Amino acid sequence: MEEVKVLIIGSGPAGYTAAIYTSRANLQPVLYEGIEPGGQLTTTTDVENFPGYPDGIDGNMLMADLRRQAERFGADIRTGVVSNVDLSSRPFHVIVDGEKEIVAESLIIATGATAKYLGLPSETKFRGQGVSACATCDGFFYRKKDVAVVGGGDTACEEATYLASLCRKVYMIVRKPALRASKAMQQRVFATPNIEVIFEHNTAEVLGDESGVTGALLRGNDGSERRIEISGFFLAIGHHPNTELFADQLELDAEGYIRVEGASSKTSVEGVFAAGDVKDPHYRQAITAAGSGCVAALDCERFLLR
Repeated sequence: MEEVKVLIIGSGPAGYTAAIYTSRANLQPVLYEGIEPGGQLTTTTDVENFPGYPDGIDGNMLMADLRRQAERFGADIRTGVVSNVDLSSRPFHVIVDGEKEIVAESLIIATGATAKYLGLPSETKFRGQGVSACATCDGFFYRKKDVAVVGGGDTACEEATYLASLCRKVYMIVRKPALRASKAMQQRVFATPNIEVIFEHNTAEVLGDESGVTGALLRGNDGSERRIEISGFFLAIGHHPNTELFADQLELDAEGYIRVEGASSKTSVEGVFAAGDVKDPHYRQAITAAGSGCVAALDCERFLLR
């Protein structure tokens, strides 16, 4: 059994930033990277909206830089998956990879959220080559091109209107006969001339070649088929917060995101802090995740000093 002051679960911008700050505070943090070291940004290519990189940076390289910076200050970054946690009393008991036990005085949860995909093999094939789950992150690459957005809720409408300001044309692929977004969002979509809503259709296949996405094959609810020519294919059917480990131990909202106190990172259990997409259903940006990692580290430091 190993005893640590600060245990960080997760290795995206939030986790690595929390490791940087807690390391500089001499708290000797231990960070477990989980099943996707580096988080969601490792599935994208160029990142152009993270401050400090005026020419953009590859997502994997950005995460490698953050990791290296945390290690520079002494963070103990390890491969491994946290398989069980007991938050019923402090110190907290954590099991890694089903066997290693760690006792932690404090815990920072940065396990992120996972975008929901359709499950198509072609969608997986072109992920990062035209298939994206974040229009704000990747829309800039499709200026004056045709793209598609899958979904009919508020998020899909927001993504579509955002892309419409950049792209030549935006198709919205909606499997139902109507949008389920709020009336205000629906009106915004229908008032945007370069958005075409294709109701009662599902995506049968994402089409492409060695250069990336070139189109999509749609199948109507009546069995008919339609092909659209596009360069970008955006999923806007929701995210799933990675909170299964904490479902019965922390207060979560209706969608499964960890609830925190106000603008802090404090969860419903004293000594447990949350950072990044695991608590943020709204912004889901690398920079906001990094900022919340800083908040969690400072909250954690003050908790331990107290």
